Amino acid sequence: MHTLSRRQLLRDGTFGLGSVALAYLLNQERLLAEPAKPELEKQHFDLKPKAPHHAPRAKAMISLFMQGGPSHMDLLDPKPKLTELDGKPFPGTIKYDNAAQASSKVLGSPWKFAKYGKSGIEVSELLPHLTRVIDDVCVVRSMHTGVNNHVQGIHALNTGRIVSGHPVLGSWMCYGLGSESQELPAFVALPDPVSLPVSGVEHWSNGWLPSVYQGTVVRSREPRIPNLDAPPHLKGAPQVELLKYLDELNRAHLASHPGELDLEARIASYELAAKMQTAAKEALDISRESNRTKAMYGLDDPATADYGTRCLIARRLVEHGVRFVQVFTSNQQWDNHGSIRSSLPAACKKTDKPSAALVADLKARGLLDSTLVAWGGEMGRLPVIQNDAGSAKVGRDHNTYGFTWWFAGGGFKAGITYGATDEFGHHAVEKVVTQHDFHATLLHLFGLDAKKLVYKRGASELSLLDGQNGKVVTDLLR
Repeated sequence: MHTLSRRQLLRDGTFGLGSVALAYLLNQERLLAEPAKPELEKQHFDLKPKAPHHAPRAKAMISLFMQGGPSHMDLLDPKPKLTELDGKPFPGTIKYDNAAQASSKVLGSPWKFAKYGKSGIEVSELLPHLTRVIDDVCVVRSMHTGVNNHVQGIHALNTGRIVSGHPVLGSWMCYGLGSESQELPAFVALPDPVSLPVSGVEHWSNGWLPSVYQGTVVRSREPRIPNLDAPPHLKGAPQVELLKYLDELNRAHLASHPGELDLEARIASYELAAKMQTAAKEALDISRESNRTKAMYGLDDPATADYGTRCLIARRLVEHGVRFVQVFTSNQQWDNHGSIRSSLPAACKKTDKPSAALVADLKARGLLDSTLVAWGGEMGRLPVIQNDAGSAKVGRDHNTYGFTWWFAGGGFKAGITYGATDEFGHHAVEKVVTQHDFHATLLHLFGLDAKKLVYKRGASELSLLDGQNGKVVTDLLR
C-alpha cells in the first residue's frame, strides 16, 4: 500500500473533493470572499456637468428653509374644528415634546383664512404676499417625518437619516449632476446673519461624499465671501505666480498620493476661488438690479431687507448656473413654543414678501419652469396650547406627524393642494409624503433616479434614500 506523506496529503487534498465541498459550504454560508478585482482607474470627482438618468424638468433648486417649524394650521392648513373647540379639552391623545409646558386645551387659530386666486387655495392673513402668487404654488399639507425633534427632523429632511455626518440634498444633487457653472460654487448656503440654524454647518455638509460637493457659504452683507480678494501686495501678477507655484506643489503631492480625495477637493477649491474673484462679484452684485426689483423683494424695509437680499442673491446665483441654493432663517425663528400671537407674525413679516417676490421674479424672467422653489421647515405645530399662561404667552409645541410645505416651478403642478391632515391638523391622513418620498420626487425632477444615485464607499453602495422605499409622488408633477 502506498503511504502518503503529510505534505502529499495536503497537496492532493487541495485539489480534491474536500476542497470542493469546503468551498461549497463557505459559499452557502456567504463566507467565501469575492475574487479580488483590481482597481483599474482611481476615482476622480469634479463639478463638471454630468448626464442625468432621464430627461430632467428642473436644473436648479432654491430651498427656503424655515428653521424651527412653521405652524401649518395658522398659515396654510385651516382647521375650523380648532376654532370651534378653542379653549376646550382636546378630544384625543397628543404626543408632546415638552410635557412640562403641555396643555390639553385646543388652540384655535387667531388668524383668518380666505380663498385666493383662480385655484381658491385658502391662505392665512399672515401671508398676504403669497396670496398673489398662489396660483403658481403647490401646497403639500401631508408632510410627515415622525421625528419629534429639531436636529433629527432637520437631518431627516436634509439627509434622509436622523443622525449627523451624512451628505445633504444639495451635495447629492451636485454629486449626481455637477454644475453648469465652472466659475461659481455648485452649492451655496445663505445663512441668516443673526445666527446659524440649529445643527449649524451640518446644513451644507458633504458628509462622506468627497469634499468638492460641500456647500459654500455666502453672506448677505459685504464681504459676501470672506477672503475672496488677494491682499493689495499680491494682486495681479504676483498672485498669478503664487497660485501657479502652489498648484505645482499640490499636484506633485497628489501624484505621490493618488486617490487623496480631500487633496483633490482642495486643489479644485483653489482653482474655483481664482475664477470666483471675477464671476462671484458679478453674480453677487445686487447694485445691478433696478430699484423696482429691490422694492419687490423688500429691500427698502428693515423688516424684510436682509431676507429679501438673500432671496435676490439666490435668484442671481441660479441665473449664473449655480445648481442648489439654500436660504435659511435664524435659529428657531419659527419655533413658537410661546407668544405665538407676536412671534409668528414677525416671522411671516420677515419672509413672506421676499419669498413671494422670488417666485414672481423667476416667472417673469422665464426661469420658474426650470427652477424649483421649496418652502418649509423641519416640522409643524400641535393643535393645543403650550405655555398656558395667558393669551399673549400661549404657543404651540412640535408636530412632525403632519405639516405643510409649498413648492413652485421645476415641474410641480401649480395652483393645487395635495394631501391632508386630520380635522385637528395633528396627523397626516391622506396622501402622506415622507422625507424619503420628498427626496425621491425632487431627484426625479432633476432627472435622477434616487435608487441609482449611489456612492461607492468600500464594499457599500450608499444613497440618499439609505435603503428606504421612497416613492416619486407623480400626482404632484406636471
